[in-house]
Amino acid sequence: MKNATPLRRTLTALTATTLLAGGLLFGQTATATPAAAAGGTKIVCEIDKMRQQSHELRAKAAKLQRLGAMAEARKARAQADALDRRIRNCIDAENNHKPWK
Repeated sequence: MKNATPLRRTLTALTATTLLAGGLLFGQTATATPAAAAGGTKIVCEIDKMRQQSHELRAKAAKLQRLGAMAEARKARAQADALDRRIRNCIDAENNHKPWK
């Protein structure tokens, strides 16, 4: 059984190398797709609908907090915060605001 250990190390190293190479290749294709799609697509933001969803999530978070479900309330509040950030990004995009400047 002493011969099994070097073989196991070799297979583990080979597997790790393959997974890393696959991850790098996947990362390259994943970053190339949005750049290609950004040319002709238009993103539509329904700001009023998103504000309504944010308000509903905050009301849900308040109700959950009153009931004592703190983790669920925190999750609902985080989702509402994410929606608020998306709303701000949509408004900034409409005003031609560039966040990298």
